[in-house]
Amino acid sequence: MKKVLVILNPAARGDRARAMREKISALSLQAVVRMTSAAGDARVMAREAVQEGFRTIIAAGGDGTVNEVANGVAGSGVRFGILPIGTMNVFSTELGIPQNNLRAAWDIIEAGHVRELDLPVANSSYFVQLAGIGLDAEVVRLTTPESKKSLGPVSYLLTLAQVAAVRPPSVIVEPDDSHRREGSFVLVGNGRLYGGPFVLFKEARPDDGLLDVLVFKNQSHWDVVRYFQAIAFGSHADLPDVEYFQTSAMTIRSDGAVPVELDGELADALPCRFEMSPGKFPVLAPP
Repeated sequence: MKKVLVILNPAARGDRARAMREKISALSLQAVVRMTSAAGDARVMAREAVQEGFRTIIAAGGDGTVNEVANGVAGSGVRFGILPIGTMNVFSTELGIPQNNLRAAWDIIEAGHVRELDLPVANSSYFVQLAGIGLDAEVVRLTTPESKKSLGPVSYLLTLAQVAAVRPPSVIVEPDDSHRREGSFVLVGNGRLYGGPFVLFKEARPDDGLLDVLVFKNQSHWDVVRYFQAIAFGSHADLPDVEYFQTSAMTIRSDGAVPVELDGELADALPCRFEMSPGKFPVLAPP
C-alpha cells in the first residue's frame, strides 16, 4: 500500500523549512514529505503523486498551497487532507481543522473521515473556497511580494485604497437559472467564510452543489468602507446595493479588463465560466 504524501510549502526556507519537514515526518511513519521550491510546484507534485499511485495527498501550507494541490488531484478520487501552516488557511477553518496545530490536524487525517464536497471550476481552474472578480482580484494582482513581506496584511489595505480610487469596468453576471445582474465587483463562495473569521455567504454549504454569489454594485472609497463594515456585522446582504443569490452555474463577463483570483491567488481574467466539476471532492475533515 502506498504511503501518504505530504506536499509542504514552508513559510520560510533554510533551517526553519527543514525543521518543519522534520516535525511533519515525525507525525507518522506513513508520511512521505516533499517540499516545494517555487509557485506551481505543489500542483505538479500532486499530479505526479496521483500517477505514482498515492491514494492520500496532504497539502501543508496556506490557501495557495491548498488550491494548487486541489488542482493537481482534482477528478482523481484521491483523498485530500490539510495541515494548516502559516498565517491564513480559510478552507481548513471552514471545515473545523485546527490552525497551526500539526498533531491535532494529523489526528483528523488519521481518523479517516471523508467529506464528499463540491469542487467549483472557473474556466479550467478549480477553487475550494472563494473566487474574487474585480476589486478583490485587483488587490491580489497589485500587492507586491516585497510589500507583503515588509508590511504584512497592511500591504493589502494600502493596495485596496489605491484600487478603490479607480472607477472599474462594469461586471455582468449571467446565471444559467435566473436573471442577469450587473455590478462593480463580485465574490463567489463554496463555503461561508472570507478572509478567516468573516461569514460572507450565510446560506453556503460546501456540499450543496451551488455557488453562492455576492454582487456589489459600487466601488468608491466610501462604498468599500461601508461594505466591509457591514460584512463585519453580518449585515452586508441586506444592503440595497448588494445582491446575494445561489446558482449551479454562470458566466461572468465585462467590456473591460477585469482579473479573477481563486483562493487568494491570481488566476485568470474575464470572461469566466463558473460551474461545479462533475463528481465530488473527497476531503479528510471532521464530521
